[in-house]
Amino acid sequence: MRFSPRVPHILHVTQPVEGGVARVVADLVAAQLAAGLRVTVACPEGGTLTEALRAAGCTVLRWDATRSPGHRLPGEVRRLARILREVRPHLVHAHSAKAGLAARLAVRGGLPTVFQPHAWSFEAAQGIVARLALGWERLGARWATRVVCVSEAERQTGERCGIDAPWRVVPNGVDTVRFRPEGDDSRSGPGPLVVCVGRLCRQKGQDVLLQAWPEVERQLAGARLVLVGEGPDADRLRSCAPASVVFAGAAPDAAPWYRAADLVVLPSRWEGMALAPLEAMACARPVVVTDVDGARESLPPEQLPYCLVPPEDPGALARALTALLRDEPLRAALGAQGRRHVLAAHDLRQTADAVTDVYRELLGELHGVVVAPVAVPN
Repeated sequence: MRFSPRVPHILHVTQPVEGGVARVVADLVAAQLAAGLRVTVACPEGGTLTEALRAAGCTVLRWDATRSPGHRLPGEVRRLARILREVRPHLVHAHSAKAGLAARLAVRGGLPTVFQPHAWSFEAAQGIVARLALGWERLGARWATRVVCVSEAERQTGERCGIDAPWRVVPNGVDTVRFRPEGDDSRSGPGPLVVCVGRLCRQKGQDVLLQAWPEVERQLAGARLVLVGEGPDADRLRSCAPASVVFAGAAPDAAPWYRAADLVVLPSRWEGMALAPLEAMACARPVVVTDVDGARESLPPEQLPYCLVPPEDPGALARALTALLRDEPLRAALGAQGRRHVLAAHDLRQTADAVTDVYRELLGELHGVVVAPVAVPN
């Protein structure tokens, strides 16, 4: 079929192409295609994203870009500008820091531009790099028609750091059909099982979890820990992990691991709003997270006394894990409560609708394009 000129054409620009950001983009694009929008994605080849997008029937254009800014940035901006001239979208939606930097430099206010940081880059950096990243975000906000944050805490951090932007908060959502209590799991062996799903990197804090784990083992004989994911810290983490820790590698579908777990943990140092806690709760599994932006907002308020611990505190993390592993009725109650919470507040359909509302607002204001797509038969 061909599309009416009044059907909005959305260009998503993203780097990275794996991990949580890639899953958010893939889920959002699939929902938008199903709703009848015309969608194109510009991203690097590789990772898990391009395969997922093509499986959903999305047009994917190769945009070679590194994950971090550097001397290649001018060429990356020029390549993206060429894509913009070829695609001629109605609206650009840029995901994460690098794509947000390149897209806003390429567009410079010429089109409605939505920037979604998925956690602020200056929180991930230190020293001069952090100062430069914050300086750019303050400057680049003038070229974002909307900045979409995945948590209220992420928005507040931006404001507190001097970013003056037209904000919108749209919490992350997950597929509550794919992530559900019923289905296959990956359980094997006796003893309580703790699962951590996430990229093996400093942000996700698996090193803190490995520091906490010997105390959990001392309190609970036979306890097992599985780290699901890959990343730049994989070799370092393996070198310091006890024998009871299993590195499962990247999983195309983490749902069986969530269902196998007695308890899920994500000890992040910073977040926008991670998907793993939402996915775990959708599978009716209790989850322990650290008290950082976005993570605390992902929990039902009633669970904070049991499931929220300070970041970078192995002792507090060990105590929380041990207490929950010893209390099966509490885990069951928290799991059921978490499932209800995700269905009410973090269903993927709600997220996709909220993002579409942002598009409708911008395109209605600036182009008169109706975000109520109508397919025109050939």
